[in-house]
Amino acid sequence: MDYIKFLGTGGARITVSKQIRASGGIWLSFKGTDIYLDPGPGALVKCISSRPSLDPTKLEGIILSHRHLDHSADVNVMIEAMTEGGFKRKGVLFAPEDALSSDPVVFKYVRSYLEDIQILKEGKSYNVGNISFSTPLRHIHGDVETYGFNFKLSSYTVSFITDTRFFPRLTECYKGDILIINVVRLKESNFDHLCINDAKRIIRDVHPKVAILTHFGMTILRAKPWKVAEQIQDELGVRVIAARDGMKFDLEKMDNEQ
Repeated sequence: MDYIKFLGTGGARITVSKQIRASGGIWLSFKGTDIYLDPGPGALVKCISSRPSLDPTKLEGIILSHRHLDHSADVNVMIEAMTEGGFKRKGVLFAPEDALSSDPVVFKYVRSYLEDIQILKEGKSYNVGNISFSTPLRHIHGDVETYGFNFKLSSYTVSFITDTRFFPRLTECYKGDILIINVVRLKESNFDHLCINDAKRIIRDVHPKVAILTHFGMTILRAKPWKVAEQIQDELGVRVIAARDGMKFDLEKMDNEQ
């Protein structure tokens, strides 16, 4: 089965530090290739406790959108788990350069466990197993290198907009049939994170087959994300889902809808 599994839907410091929502990241399985996106705090635990459990040794790649801890804290333990403690050299790590250089989040000793490390750059394309993806542009997110992704899967595209301040090119570069958006804030703020109005603008302009909201901060959690998603869906006429911890989205249904 091809699917996206949400092993954490919490974002921002308070939600993550209190584990009000989990912060394990996203597992993507497609045509026999499994990759892990943004293994934040608790990623390995969420894999093992998932029902059915997810086996890290089956992973072929790990992707970091950026080096902030809620996206990268478990990257080292996931590399160890993927490579069976380093005894089986395998897998590819995709990460921005600043996640590996000064004050790195990826330890040097685990890098030798990997078959390859590829540095993410704006406007580049990458492959791992049966999955191809691109990083169309660098996001505006503080002083860290941050990239979103377009995954080309069969006859459709999954676009993933990670943490960023809103800017118009987002709607130009992420045209996925499935659009996953990290929405931390309920209302606009001075933080480099998207709010609900930003998400509505992106969904309205892209008009995907389905939009999935995730990475919620406290203001959205207080407003009940599922109700927020229903309101956007009613307003825009686009299917909108508020992701839940442990939610599995069946990608094979997308093939059937083509």
